[in-house]
Amino acid sequence: MPGKKVKRSFLFKVIVLLTMGAAVLLLISHAASFINPAVFWPASLIALAYPILLLVNLLFVLYWLLVKSRALFISLLAVLVSFDNLQTQIQLNLFQTEVPAKSEKVRVLSFNARLFDLYEWTGNPKTRDKIFKVLQEELPDIICFQEFYTSSKPNRNNLDTLVQLQRANNHHVAYTETLRGTDHWGIATFSKYPILKKGNILFNEETNNLCIYSDLKIGQDTVRVYNVHFQSNRFKREDYEFLGNPNAQPTRDDKIAASRNIIRRLQVGAVKRARQVEVVARHIQGSPYPVIVCGDFNDPPASFTYNKISKGLEDAFVESGWGLGNTFNGLFSILRIDYLLHDPRLVGTGYRAIRQNLSDHYPIVTDLWLKQRSAPAEID
Repeated sequence: MPGKKVKRSFLFKVIVLLTMGAAVLLLISHAASFINPAVFWPASLIALAYPILLLVNLLFVLYWLLVKSRALFISLLAVLVSFDNLQTQIQLNLFQTEVPAKSEKVRVLSFNARLFDLYEWTGNPKTRDKIFKVLQEELPDIICFQEFYTSSKPNRNNLDTLVQLQRANNHHVAYTETLRGTDHWGIATFSKYPILKKGNILFNEETNNLCIYSDLKIGQDTVRVYNVHFQSNRFKREDYEFLGNPNAQPTRDDKIAASRNIIRRLQVGAVKRARQVEVVARHIQGSPYPVIVCGDFNDPPASFTYNKISKGLEDAFVESGWGLGNTFNGLFSILRIDYLLHDPRLVGTGYRAIRQNLSDHYPIVTDLWLKQRSAPAEID
């Protein structure tokens, strides 16, 4: 009997240590929103696991509740402290948002189009046409494309096709790369409203990432639309293959090398995004107009990138979304890395992700309601 008691005591201590470890990791994943990766980049890596860490801690809460132990409070405290991050990843908006009186509806769509499936990653040669069909069905007033591609070649002139195809035909396009004088890669904003001013925000580093802003005349108001594509982790095919099947690596040393390579890419990507978001956030704070921010942030909600750029803005998903907010159509399909943020002077309704296999991202769309100002009275 004494031996059995010692065994149980040892197991108890192990479970307590595991509980404490899970709680610490969950708290770090929460704190990652406030920690610049340039200062401590591992926090950004732990933040990627926030949903899993939250689930693990909830299971520990349940376990300690069943065994009636005060160790329950270790996990419970961590869950309560970090719980506000959950609303940015899962939403249950049960009540309809009240639309302001005398307001104009502005439908906004944001989409990392992955070059309109230029290299047929989806395995479907009709994906480009399907993208155009979605736009015709949704009838957005503003469209923000990341990973935009167009060419003067037949059947690849996406710019001309989009101008002719739908009502948002005023456009602001910026290219980060041009080859042969005919093929262009970059970012693009389309609008049914007149564009009063166009501007580019360049990052002081060698990168294919970019942010553009467009001042749109909507009724009697001017609204500034930011379209941004922050630094990706630049995973290669072999990285995805290893993540999908780690046992495919023949030796232990190969597994270690592959893991280190992925961690290094995550580190570089997180630090670059931190520098980029600082630049864009400062520009947004200086905007003389209400803003709409669309983009592929390449970071989850529990991240420094999201926390920095969303400060003072409404998140369309949090405001009117439903269910899991994932936008990535890839290996880690629970990730939400695409966002649609806006000034509190606009009210958002009907947010949703269009879950079709058009890219490695899902298009996201919402209706924003802009309260109309009365036209100035004419003086006789």
